[in-house]
Amino acid sequence: MRIKQLWSLIALLLLVSLVLAACGGGTTTSQPAANEPAANTAVEPAAPAAEVTIRWRTRPDNQEEANVYQNISNQLDAQLEGIKLVYEPGGSETASYQDVLKTELASGTAPDVFWIPGTDVADFATRGLIYDLRPLANATPGYSDDAFYPGPMLHLTFNPATGKSGEVLWGLPRDVSTFALYLNLDLIEEAGAEDPRELEAAGEWDWDAFMEVAKAVSALGGEFKGYGGSAWWGPYGVWINAAGGSFFNADRTACALNTPEALEGLAFAQMLYTQSGVAVPYGEDPEPPFRAGKVGMFQNGRWATPGIRTVNFNWDVVGLPTGPNGEPGNWLFWGAYVVNANTPNPEQAWKLVQALTTAETQGKVAALGANIPSRVSQEALDAFLTFTPPANNQAFLNGLAQDPTAEGPLWAGSWPQFVTVMDAAISSLLTGQTTLDNFAATVCDEANKAFNR
Repeated sequence: MRIKQLWSLIALLLLVSLVLAACGGGTTTSQPAANEPAANTAVEPAAPAAEVTIRWRTRPDNQEEANVYQNISNQLDAQLEGIKLVYEPGGSETASYQDVLKTELASGTAPDVFWIPGTDVADFATRGLIYDLRPLANATPGYSDDAFYPGPMLHLTFNPATGKSGEVLWGLPRDVSTFALYLNLDLIEEAGAEDPRELEAAGEWDWDAFMEVAKAVSALGGEFKGYGGSAWWGPYGVWINAAGGSFFNADRTACALNTPEALEGLAFAQMLYTQSGVAVPYGEDPEPPFRAGKVGMFQNGRWATPGIRTVNFNWDVVGLPTGPNGEPGNWLFWGAYVVNANTPNPEQAWKLVQALTTAETQGKVAALGANIPSRVSQEALDAFLTFTPPANNQAFLNGLAQDPTAEGPLWAGSWPQFVTVMDAAISSLLTGQTTLDNFAATVCDEANKAFNR
């Protein structure tokens, strides 16, 4: 009897379960209450967007300047959302830096963003190595070419296909600079020479006064030298400029290194290096001996300041001495951040170029001593005067105000080819391997091969 009742109970339970299954529409999942979310409807958090890595490069003059840009990279890396920055300091202040870039661009290993000198913009642009940023700039609210010095922008917006400026944008200028003479004031005082800053203030800072100071320091004997300048076109070019000469003719379509004015400047430079005994030999790096306290006057741009700030002697700067025509022969140096034509991330690269050239970033670089801001702003220039040492920052701004010869690319020819010929010929002249007459007779025949003829 008990077994019969047990089977009846089992049958009843089976019937109830079948009824419940039918009412549930074929599913046994319980439904949540109206005020409770369903377990399988929870929204998954969106996966964070993958960071884009942007590699960028400058050509620092020394380790201190490399540190400046690494600090800037670290700061911008924290600010640019979705972008991871990798900074790569480049090589020395010679054309080998640009040659390495070209090799890497050809092999697909070049950084996304890199700095190049103003002289090389045409070469990189006409080779198709750098990105035309104009469409990205036009889509950027608030962007204007007029925010920067017009000299660099004339070339950075030049379209070689039409011969007009303003149509393209090859990059943005990182900085501007002029040359000055870095002074070891302790050494000059020990030599009994007059202070170049006082000579300049009195309007007496010319080639003759410069030579008197250089001779006095060199007379201390031993390793002491009165003057040092690096072996590239900028330092020797100031003597050519100050004599009224130029590398090129007026429209920059031919060599002018054999004109009487250019030869007068080179004759002074040749005397300085090969006859006077006052200069660090041409081709030797003069910065280490200057920083070691062995050189009285070291010619360089603002970019050398971070390194000079590490010295242990009393120092300052002064403008370049004036030449026979009363001109200091200075340069308006500039360089630009450009974008690799084959970068997979042009929009992020453009963001970095903008970030590297904001007033804020340029102010940080200027405060650390490396550069003068490239933005047209009296406020920026006024602030620059406070970034000491050196005490005489005005020397750099005076150089900008004295109509310096603007560094610029050679759109009518190949700057790399031209400078290779010029560097070799002038190096031979300034090391005493050739005479001025032989130089004048041959240099332009070779240099003119660099032009589009």
